[in-house]
Amino acid sequence: MYRLATPRPTTATRVLRVRVKDRHKVWLSSLAREVNLVWNYCNDLQIRVFERERKLLSGFDFWPYLKGSTRGDAALLLPVQAVQETAEQFARSRKQHSKVRLAWRKSGGARRSLGWVPFKVRTIRHAHGQVYFAGRWLSLWDSWGLGGHELRAGNFSEDARGRWYLNVTVTVDVRRGAPELLPRLPAQADAIGIDLGLKELATCSDGTTVAAQRFYRNIEPALASAQRSGKKQRVKALHAKIGNRRKDFLHKLTTTMARSHHVVCVGDVNAKALARGRHAKSVLDAGWSTMRTMLRYKCADAGAWFVEVPEAGTSRMCCACGAASGPQGVEGLDVRQWTCDVCRVAHDRDVNAARNILARGVAILEEQFAAAGEARAVEAAVNEVGGLHGRSAGAGHGPPVVGIAAL
Repeated sequence: MYRLATPRPTTATRVLRVRVKDRHKVWLSSLAREVNLVWNYCNDLQIRVFERERKLLSGFDFWPYLKGSTRGDAALLLPVQAVQETAEQFARSRKQHSKVRLAWRKSGGARRSLGWVPFKVRTIRHAHGQVYFAGRWLSLWDSWGLGGHELRAGNFSEDARGRWYLNVTVTVDVRRGAPELLPRLPAQADAIGIDLGLKELATCSDGTTVAAQRFYRNIEPALASAQRSGKKQRVKALHAKIGNRRKDFLHKLTTTMARSHHVVCVGDVNAKALARGRHAKSVLDAGWSTMRTMLRYKCADAGAWFVEVPEAGTSRMCCACGAASGPQGVEGLDVRQWTCDVCRVAHDRDVNAARNILARGVAILEEQFAAAGEARAVEAAVNEVGGLHGRSAGAGHGPPVVGIAAL
């Protein structure tokens, strides 16, 4: 069901990630152990209640059992809001995964859980370049300027290298007005279709290509050497470098695409399934899913339309006449250039797929616009009829009765 055209808000909710200075990591680690204690207590309680009563507890149901955990001689250092948020997050995760019990959080050993300390709204505050949490001021590398935002819920999290970060929800102004559901459809020249691949990360419908960067493959020899030498910290640093380089490249690429086009159509290639095959390293190194996620929210901020298109058959179908005359099967993957048997138009395999993805995406948008237009027309007709009835009912009897009295 398509919703009617309504003005989009000019603000958006974002999560800002800011690194906490290392001198606080011992204290934050102690809080993380207490979070693990609360999480495991909720897990154990849920198992026992389900065995006795076959009942699944909500976040609110845990509160009576956690009352007093932050008071007394053996009180937790965590704020009571953090204890409640831990229980509520446990309930949400259990419901999301449809399980009675979840994995235990481990505070030590080789398989130790990475530190995590959640908090609710109004649990932290920002002043003079620091944040105040649980009775202590924490220094940050404030690259986002948190003083200009209202800090809401979030968490402190630890990465594999033992570095702590503040992840906090804020409300930011949208860069440009987001589109309504019923604008004039942009011209084809202002839309782009993207075919994702391994050799070329992205092939666009206008013929441009973006080469795959091989972030993991380039550092793989150094990573293998560090692993053979048993240098665990070096291994973690290299993995972090690979991830940071990939995210930096994808952020720059997707920002350019979202700001340069009004319609962005991307194929729904199944990265998870392909990652189980012999090209797993290359598939995971490409970051297809991350790229689609970035395009989705950046298009929303930039006032552009993002459409994820079923890409089945886009390589075989001729973008000129629609005939499925292209190469097929495993043996057809080596054929990068082909000519349509019906219309005799020569194609590049990836560019042809990108143009078909664009055509399908524009068709999906046109269908949505048409459905929303019909819904708006029906709503206007209903409102007009209701207005006529209202005027006739009220004629000679004062203003028509509305509200609760009308019931």
